[in-house]
Amino acid sequence: MATAFSAFSPSFLSFFNDLVDNNNRDWFNGNKDRYREDVQQPLVSFIEAMEPELMKVSPYFVADSRLNGGSIFRIYRDTRFSKDKTPYKTHASAQFRHQFYKNVHTPGFYVHFGTDKLICGGGIWMPEPKTLLKIRERIRDKPEQWEQVLSNKKLLKVHGGVSGESLSRPPRGFSVDEPHIEDIKRKSFFAMTEYPANQAEQPGLVKNVAGAFAAAGPLVQFLCEAMDVPY
Repeated sequence: MATAFSAFSPSFLSFFNDLVDNNNRDWFNGNKDRYREDVQQPLVSFIEAMEPELMKVSPYFVADSRLNGGSIFRIYRDTRFSKDKTPYKTHASAQFRHQFYKNVHTPGFYVHFGTDKLICGGGIWMPEPKTLLKIRERIRDKPEQWEQVLSNKKLLKVHGGVSGESLSRPPRGFSVDEPHIEDIKRKSFFAMTEYPANQAEQPGLVKNVAGAFAAAGPLVQFLCEAMDVPY
């Protein structure tokens, strides 16, 4: 019987610390067995442990432990349009997406395990134009609901509020005088928080990540309602 996942072992972050100094294909190919054993297998166990906790946050988000096409992001970087040509990400990450969607530009919960920090929370990253317009219109048309998100005590305590990259000017069709124009100008909507990297090695990891997801819930629920999908 498999041992229940409680936290990552020090070898998990140790792999990424070594990768920072050896971000090349020769080193990675020589350490693939180590990558599978110390990184991939524990990530699968983490995703499986998150599934029942995620169900408590919302039954419409998926914890998929497959290494290809599931919740876990690939380690390979897309370097086509980047000046940085190093081939591998120096962190592990996963997105728990809404069951109605398949790509990363949709409402979801996210966790990032880096050598310098652990990041987790929820929101939507760079949604497609039609989706972004729906979110902006809902903020404009349902200001009282948006204010409930912004003032949610748990969200504020855990994440400090809603953040995300913004336009410098109001988007087309929106007045500069809109009550929540600074939020309407956003291109992404996050409720995220950072923890020390070694939190990944603490026994309460799964519960803590699930708690951060739950605290971001009011934002994710608002985004789902803007897109006419259940939360």
